[in-house]
Amino acid sequence: MDEDRIETLAVHGGERRPGPEGSVVYPIYQGTVYSVPSGTDYHDLRYIRLNSTPSQSYLHDKLAALEGAEAGLATASGMAAISTALHSVLRSGDHLLVGDCLYGGTHDFLTHHAADFGWSYTFIDPQRPDTWEAARTPRTKAVLVESITNPLVRVGRLPEIAAFARANGLISLIDNTFATPVNFRPLTVGFDLVLHSATKYLNGHSDIVAGAIVGGTEHVERARTTANHFGGSLDPHAGFLLARGLKTLALRVRAQNENALRLAELLAARPEIEQVNHPGLDSHPDHARAAELFDGFGGMLSIRPTGGVAAAQKLIDALRLPFDAPSLGGVESLITRPAATSHAGMSPQDRLALGVTDDLIRISVGVEAPEDLIDDFERALAAS
Repeated sequence: MDEDRIETLAVHGGERRPGPEGSVVYPIYQGTVYSVPSGTDYHDLRYIRLNSTPSQSYLHDKLAALEGAEAGLATASGMAAISTALHSVLRSGDHLLVGDCLYGGTHDFLTHHAADFGWSYTFIDPQRPDTWEAARTPRTKAVLVESITNPLVRVGRLPEIAAFARANGLISLIDNTFATPVNFRPLTVGFDLVLHSATKYLNGHSDIVAGAIVGGTEHVERARTTANHFGGSLDPHAGFLLARGLKTLALRVRAQNENALRLAELLAARPEIEQVNHPGLDSHPDHARAAELFDGFGGMLSIRPTGGVAAAQKLIDALRLPFDAPSLGGVESLITRPAATSHAGMSPQDRLALGVTDDLIRISVGVEAPEDLIDDFERALAAS
């Protein structure tokens, strides 16, 4: 189905035709263990912790199809995907290059635990290829970046990062949560492993926690073996909900792309807003790169209102439609201050160095009617 467009892949990719007992909707296999022929390799036993049950294999195939990958693996959370992938490519004494603007959970995982595993790491600026070689050491084994950074929505020199990794024998990993395979498929520009917090856009309904690792068979199988030992498998019912959510991924993300751009354009024209970060705006520093790489600019934006933290909180409180809540990627719009939620684990100094100020507001735009979202923000700006 490589020739199919993303909307068709989302519905039909990885499906069994016909399904068990002729079912169009793939059923939940709740069983934990299955009979197997003697002599079967341990990691090929059908067992939930080994990520090999019929439900899991089905979901893995759907995830791989969406990213155009050879193989996929679902995990118990987005952080399980990130930590499992890193554990599968790094050993004690190894060194990692990592983008300097990261989801707070990833930043906290590295800053709090990398030393426990014997890893070292160096933050690099994904915008500056001239600085990457100086950061590389003889022990560097991998590089990790985000396709669209959280929460400043920057877009790095992604093809150049993948090429740099390949030229130096490094494994390249990218968190594609914000962009989704609807807007960007990192394997096409040379990345080895693509990671997702499937809690977000892939599921899209704010009702499960899950993660995904996709890429070449060799890399994904190494990650699956690591996940099997750590035990971060996804339960069958959550996997069923994720597979169901994937079928509407393209429809949801297309609507969120459009809504976010319209909202960003409105806010950029308002005197109450000091700064708007969205790669679809001509004023965004990475607009040209995003337009070249992506099929859409994503459903995320961040803003800084005039008036500091007090003004930010007043705006959040005055809005009617977006929920004041962390997370992102659901059908409903969400709004939060990352300094108090997703990036709260970072020190104030580290947040400030990245530009994650206390008054920064992150907006995950949902699929509501854009006119209603715009009306809500105009009313809230006037009231606050």
